[in-house]
This record gives sequence, structure tokens and C-alpha cells, in this order.
Amino acid sequence: MDIRARKGGVPLVCLTAYTTPIARIVDKECDLVLVGDSVGMVLHGLPSTLPVTLDMMIMHGKAVARGLEHALMVVDLPFGSYEQGPQQAFASAARIMAETGAAAVKLEGGRRIAGTIRFLVEHGIPVLAHVGMTPQSVNAYGGYRVQGKGESADEIHADARAVADAGAFAVVLEKMPAGLADRITADLAIPTIAIGGSAGCDGQILVIDDILGLFDDFKPNFVKRYAHLAKDAATAVAAYADDVRNRSFPEDEHVIRDN
Repeated sequence: MDIRARKGGVPLVCLTAYTTPIARIVDKECDLVLVGDSVGMVLHGLPSTLPVTLDMMIMHGKAVARGLEHALMVVDLPFGSYEQGPQQAFASAARIMAETGAAAVKLEGGRRIAGTIRFLVEHGIPVLAHVGMTPQSVNAYGGYRVQGKGESADEIHADARAVADAGAFAVVLEKMPAGLADRITADLAIPTIAIGGSAGCDGQILVIDDILGLFDDFKPNFVKRYAHLAKDAATAVAAYADDVRNRSFPEDEHVIRDN
């Protein structure tokens, strides 16, 4: 799938996935599926994305690949797997692509990481870039705060230009004012994919557990809940527990007869 060719066209539909069953569901509707390091928070109970390892990303990448037939799969490079420079990034990315079958990798950062992006692209590894609020830098930001307000808008715009010039095929714009996201989208020749950006971007991405209501530790203001599965699951488990305690489960239809 040529994501670049979708610039200015029908918006790209993107979601995260971490397991085979969810991958099968999102594959029917998505253009791009991201195996995000958000898996650390939504599936492993970690306080942030920072403790996520390369081995974890590969494990979940393999699982998602088994469920995809159409969507482009991108896998996050986790914190600590690329910051030392192009050679480390290439080794990490090459391992991910070889072991999971991913079509591309995603890494966070703008101008400071542009040289690494250029190196990866020149060595045959497609890159989805990520600027704005980058979760792996949460400690530097002092929390998951909106980026790009006031004078810092020019810096984020420069970051987006830098990753585009370095060869990224698209860029994620996270948690920034809509006006800034629109200006970046108009300026760049590559697609922009928003998560807390603007409806005017070339695509949208959200965390699957957020839109399904499976992860409810907190809800970012840019998330729209399309279901409330955690609540439904809790109700189902409570009903099952009552049935077991009351000996109303299993019923005759659930029991294996002797003959």
C-alpha cells in the first residue's frame, strides 16, 4: 500500500493493535495498523511506554501480523532502541522487520532524529515519523501535555519538515493545536496522521483499547469512545460469578453426558 499517495485524499484510517484477534478485526477497516509501544500501558499495566522492550514489540508484532491481510503494519521502536544513533536504530529496526514481517517502523522525534531517519530510509527501512507530544519524552515534558502552543509551534513545525526531508513516508502529529496541525499538513508533501491534531490531517490514529473502552485508567480529551467493553466485560464476569455461586451454571446444555 502506498501511503504517500493518499496525501490530500480520503483520510487514512489507522489504529493500534497488539493481538491476533484484534488485528483481524481492525484489518477489515484500517489502512495502517500500528503495533504501538502503548502496549506497555494498555496490556502490561506499565506506568508509561518507557519500560517497553524490543522483545515485547517483536512478540506483539508477530501476533498482529498473524491477523493482518490488507493493512500496512508498522511497529514502534521502543525507548532505548534507537537513541544512540543510526547504527543502533538500524539494528533494532532490521530485527523487528525480519522477525515480524513489518512493512515499516515508527520512531519519535524531530530534528534531533532526522539523521537517523535518513540513514534508515537509505538502507531500505521505511519510517513513519512522530512529532509533537512524543510519549517516550514524557518525563522531559513533565507529563502528557499539549505541545506546540505559542512560540514552540515553530519548533514543532520545523521538526515535521525535518523528518519529511529525511525521507519519512508519513508523520504522526500528536497532541497539538489544530491550527498548527493544519499548517503542517498544508506544508508537507507527505501525509500527516493525527492523534489529538486536526480533522484536516491526512489521517487519524487512536489506541484501539481507548476507542473500545477497554483501557479506562484515563481518557485523553482527543479520544472518542465507540464502545464501553470494560464495563460490559465486568457485567459479564459478575453474572458468571453469580451463576457459579448459585449452581445455575453449568446448565444441562453445558454438561457432557455419560452416554
